[in-house]
Amino acid sequence: MIDSLDISSSAVVAQRTRLDVIAGNIANADVTRQADGRIEPYKRRFVEFMTGDGRGGAGVHVSGVQESHTGFKSRYDPDHPDANAEGIVQFPNVSITMEYIDAMEATRAYEANLAMLNVTKGMLRDTIRLFA
Repeated sequence: MIDSLDISSSAVVAQRTRLDVIAGNIANADVTRQADGRIEPYKRRFVEFMTGDGRGGAGVHVSGVQESHTGFKSRYDPDHPDANAEGIVQFPNVSITMEYIDAMEATRAYEANLAMLNVTKGMLRDTIRLFA
């Protein structure tokens, strides 16, 4: 039963990381410059999961956070400070709608794994009570 606790807890941690990355994408959905001042839009990030807990056990872990290579959105806005000579501004490749959908999915997975943790805890508690 301890393995099921490890599996569920690794999934909770992985989904928490996923939610953090999604929050970063939403927060940077309109950023057209890098931190060093270069005119380059924010690139959407996403989490890659791998089986195993990263230490040789069962579960799931985040193998890395990757940047999306999809094209940036272009919009005509000649008054924008980052517009090029033709008045076109490059915006991040972040879709707020897709980020909300991903956040809902991650939240549901997080909640399901928390529920599984609680079920396992209850089973362990009942088992200990039977043997006591």
